[in-house]
Amino acid sequence: MSRLRFGTFLAPFHVPGQNPTLALQRDLELVEHLDKLGYDEAWIGEHHSAGSEIIASPEIFIAAAAERTRNIKLGTGVTSIAYHNPLWVADRMVMLDHLTRGRTMLGVGPGSLPTDSSMIGLNPTETRELLAVNLDIIMRLLRGETVTEQTRTHNLVDAQLQLAPYTDPCFDVAVAAVASPTGPRMAGQHGVGLLSIGATLTQDGFDALAHHWSVVEERAAHYGQPTPDRSGWRLVGLMHIAETKEQAYRDVEFGIVPWFNYFQKVAAFPQMAVGDSTDVKGMIDFVNEAGIGAIGTVEDARAQVQRLMDQSNGGFGAMLLMGHDWANPEATKRSYELIAQQVFPHFQGQAAGTLAAKQRAFDTRDAHSASQLAAVEHMTKRYEQELAEKG
Repeated sequence: MSRLRFGTFLAPFHVPGQNPTLALQRDLELVEHLDKLGYDEAWIGEHHSAGSEIIASPEIFIAAAAERTRNIKLGTGVTSIAYHNPLWVADRMVMLDHLTRGRTMLGVGPGSLPTDSSMIGLNPTETRELLAVNLDIIMRLLRGETVTEQTRTHNLVDAQLQLAPYTDPCFDVAVAAVASPTGPRMAGQHGVGLLSIGATLTQDGFDALAHHWSVVEERAAHYGQPTPDRSGWRLVGLMHIAETKEQAYRDVEFGIVPWFNYFQKVAAFPQMAVGDSTDVKGMIDFVNEAGIGAIGTVEDARAQVQRLMDQSNGGFGAMLLMGHDWANPEATKRSYELIAQQVFPHFQGQAAGTLAAKQRAFDTRDAHSASQLAAVEHMTKRYEQELAEKG
């Protein structure tokens, strides 16, 4: 399998009541920062209620971010396709694929907040049913097919795209999954990637990791799809890293409490519920001890990634760090920087070479030092001899 990629999954989670304009600018600046650090991907969420996740259109955000960045790939994480006409979803993503010269990715899901879907008259069961229907339509459109179909919310009549994707044959598509096999089933059926959003947020999500990929493989075989490539499997996890554990703990005092409160008391999304801790220390301990993430040092971050690699029973393609405001903006940027500097190399094949070179130099230092001293002594004697001959 190819090198492990790293990225962010930016819902985002902002404390209600602050300046939303500045919060959105910070999100754009973070993506710029990640691009400069060499992160591979940034996935941007779609939400319309509850006050914390304030990006209503990931496509618009991606268009703005694409003009500020050079290399990082930008995905919708996720487009709640049950809310939209599937024709326009496909059409907008093809346009973004052209505008970004192939840096666009489409992540799809049913929509996580019932406070979103209720405003357009849909309940969570209906959004999940529409997810399957609309994803099938989107994939057919992206293959160049003409689609006539009546869904619960839209009527398509000889629908087709006027542009082919910039990426040949198509940009990356991935389906969201938390704990149930619904996402993996659709990923296998359509031969697309998997976004394991709940991989580390719940014990069920963690336990389901290896099972999820077996479902993808089974469904792919059932529908005659090629054997799925694990490079299309992305895991979303939680981290905040600093130079020391003590500094990391102090950093997250800034905003970990509102984040916990959001999942415990505001967002009606029980699949993503986190532990019922009542103080900062308890929240930090829950993240670290329950295994849902890593608050600490680069060693803790490496251990968490390795733990997920082991649990996946064969590896995965990308580690996406869930965006959050646990720490202030500068400490948050520093956390991403430390991960890029000291975690990336251990999973991308870059650490081994320098460590081996250091060990070779260590093992041969005495012999090389002796030869260096001998060379200096030799040249010193030669110079003294030259002076004596001139004498």
